[in-house]
Amino acid sequence: MQTKQASVWRFHTLLAAPHRLSFFSASGVMALVAAWWWFEIMSRAGAWPSAALAVPATVVHALVMSLGFLPLFFGGFLFTAGPKWLQMPEVPARLIVVPVLVIVAAWVMLLCGAAFHPYMAALGSGLAALGWAALSARFIGILWRSPARDKLHASLISVACVVGVLAMVVATLGLALADYRAVRLAALLGLWWFVVPVYVTVAHRMIPFFTASAMPILDAWRPHWLLWTLLSMVGVQGLWVLVDAMGWQDHTVMPLVHACASGVSGAVVLALALRWGLIQSLRIRLLAMLHIGFVWLGIALCLDAASTLSGAWGHATWPLLPLHALTMGFLASVMMAMVARVSCGHGGRTLTADNLVWGLFWGLQLATVLRLTAALWPAQSSALLLAAACIWLLVMLAWALRYGRWYGRPRIDGRPG
Repeated sequence: MQTKQASVWRFHTLLAAPHRLSFFSASGVMALVAAWWWFEIMSRAGAWPSAALAVPATVVHALVMSLGFLPLFFGGFLFTAGPKWLQMPEVPARLIVVPVLVIVAAWVMLLCGAAFHPYMAALGSGLAALGWAALSARFIGILWRSPARDKLHASLISVACVVGVLAMVVATLGLALADYRAVRLAALLGLWWFVVPVYVTVAHRMIPFFTASAMPILDAWRPHWLLWTLLSMVGVQGLWVLVDAMGWQDHTVMPLVHACASGVSGAVVLALALRWGLIQSLRIRLLAMLHIGFVWLGIALCLDAASTLSGAWGHATWPLLPLHALTMGFLASVMMAMVARVSCGHGGRTLTADNLVWGLFWGLQLATVLRLTAALWPAQSSALLLAAACIWLLVMLAWALRYGRWYGRPRIDGRPG
């Protein structure tokens, strides 16, 4: 039983474990970005005069929502689960505090630079690349020294982390040169060749394991060929980004190939979700969050196929439809589930999603559906975007406050960590 003194929130408690420092920092950046985007959407709706920006808001939005807070969440997970995967000692949080703080300061600087000067925004992006490079190098060092026989998942994540550094460097150059097409390209390639591969690799290792642990009637089916298949499918999506950037999508056959590849990939992911126990998991909230989030990846790929086919047939396309199904549906939902699980397990709490977390998760689903509807219904897009931004902000603020309180307090079971 904790004493009242022991349960007081303290900054130095964030250094008790890597996940505390990283998740706290990531949640803060995530809430800040949500508030910034809400302010922008409100100004577009006429709530107050729009401010002239040094960098287009949509460019900043693409960059911070893809490469901003998610790598910080990755850091918390990699330096918590990674050493266990690799049979290495725990990593003290003090060893990653400098790069984590650099990354936080970097994204704050980028948001300020978006308002004042593109060079300031470029400096922020460059610092983010530097901080993430330092975290990636530390994780790669652990991988290099590891005596573990199975290093596949950690090795693939390390490669993706290096790609993330390169994407941030390209974004930095794009901001410095005011080449915003390059920034958008860096953000999209960062998604498909960095962020999504990390998610898919972790999902391959953890979703079957978590599900089989909670429901022994299911097996933890995760052959290596399946992982390579998943990574190939998301890697191809990055190739379509390059094809589009080079203008090759205008050729008649290319959109058809693109649509077929995305459609097949989406069907494979949805079938895999069922094989991994989607239906059975719905009885357990924390598992359901993880599985529903994974389903969004399949939906995003299917929506990409539909949008591409529509364009090939001379009709309207909806490029923002699959993009937001991917980012808000897949990435944010799985992030919620994984962070909640790690925070509970390493905070001495029961592995469960209580009513608050469950409500926030469904608030996220509502915001996602509203954002997708806005892409399909142009006549009402402004109202739907505003509603989605408001719900997203409320969910992210509540999430940051809830878990921010946990990270600055000792474990409730009195154990270290």
